[in-house]
Amino acid sequence: MSSEVLIQRLNEALGWELRAMNMYAHYAANIQGIHRLQLDPMFTEEATESLAHADVVRRSIVKLGGVPVTERNSHPIVHSTDFKAMLERSLETETKAAEVYAGIIKLLEEIGDQEMYDSIEQIYFAELRSLENLRLILA
Repeated sequence: MSSEVLIQRLNEALGWELRAMNMYAHYAANIQGIHRLQLDPMFTEEATESLAHADVVRRSIVKLGGVPVTERNSHPIVHSTDFKAMLERSLETETKAAEVYAGIIKLLEEIGDQEMYDSIEQIYFAELRSLENLRLILA
């Protein structure tokens, strides 16, 4: 496997992280009513986590000799003030991100970069935790 394939997949993950930052910041600003008490901090925390994830991914791309993307994934960010719609879109985003990171982990196993593997695995686990939290909230 060439590093170009890995760089491409990391850039895909970076695009999803940039999108997640925007989406979560948007939802934190737009959540209304009683649900704001719980969801505003959660959305803000997710935006901050996405920023940290993007930094790790960006540095991994540079380490491999690639150029990190600067544009977010083009999947639309749906505006809503309905908390359930926000949570459903969040679940959709976290599901896609987890899928991308699972694929990256498989590629990293092939090349044997343990440091990068560990960093990306931590992000993958964080995505899985977010997925579980969203599933529990939506249940």
